[in-house]
Amino acid sequence: MSGGETSGPAAVPAGEPGTRTGAGPAPVRTEPERRGYPLYEFVLTATLMFTVVTIIRWVLDPASPFALGNLHLALLVVGALAGALVLGLIRSPWGRCSGGHMNPAVTLALWLLRAFPGRGVPVYVVAQLCGSVAGTALARLAWGPAVARVGYGAAAAAPSWSAGAVFAAEGGCMVLVTLMIGFFLAHPAHERWFPLALALLICAIIALLGPLSGGSANPARQFGPVLMSGDTAGLWIYLAAPAVGAALGAAGHHLASRPRGPSR
Repeated sequence: MSGGETSGPAAVPAGEPGTRTGAGPAPVRTEPERRGYPLYEFVLTATLMFTVVTIIRWVLDPASPFALGNLHLALLVVGALAGALVLGLIRSPWGRCSGGHMNPAVTLALWLLRAFPGRGVPVYVVAQLCGSVAGTALARLAWGPAVARVGYGAAAAAPSWSAGAVFAAEGGCMVLVTLMIGFFLAHPAHERWFPLALALLICAIIALLGPLSGGSANPARQFGPVLMSGDTAGLWIYLAAPAVGAALGAAGHHLASRPRGPSR
């Protein structure tokens, strides 16, 4: 796949990593670094990556009996399955405890949106990146050389796309994700629809941008596969672009939410 997995907001009041009421998709109830929630993020991200690489192994490996010859159809199937997977992980017990981010850019976005404590960001990011490596390695152990034939599931840009175009596309995806998170944070009455909306957005990112920029929009999505494959030449784009997109999306959300003065 050329997937883009992100996961739902663990929304908490600004600067207050305590309880949260409402029907939000994945509330963080206490300080994440004190309750083992980074371990949950590690397991969730490892599960995500193992399953994603497994899907790619069966759908995109030419030697697979389930391989789809049409790339666009294959990525649509991968996107639909990845979206459903993220939806399930967000709603899982561990996902509801940790927030089910599974994406360093989402963790960064939530902090910038004042919905996640800053002191929890570094440990969450480390847990997610380590989970990416663990999940990819587990898929290699489970499926053998077939995983290497599909590049360990790493996202790959079209040869005709420049580094700048890939950066813009990957960052733009995260801008959309961040704005969507901000919308649901600002409208808690609709939060129950967040996981489904995110799953649909993930499917669209993979299906539409997979053949072009790679459609990752998640540093953890790319980190493990690239390290396992050894081809790290363009890794910086897939690490930096989503972070920049998260910052731009959060800035856009705060700008749109700024109270307007009385009209004259």
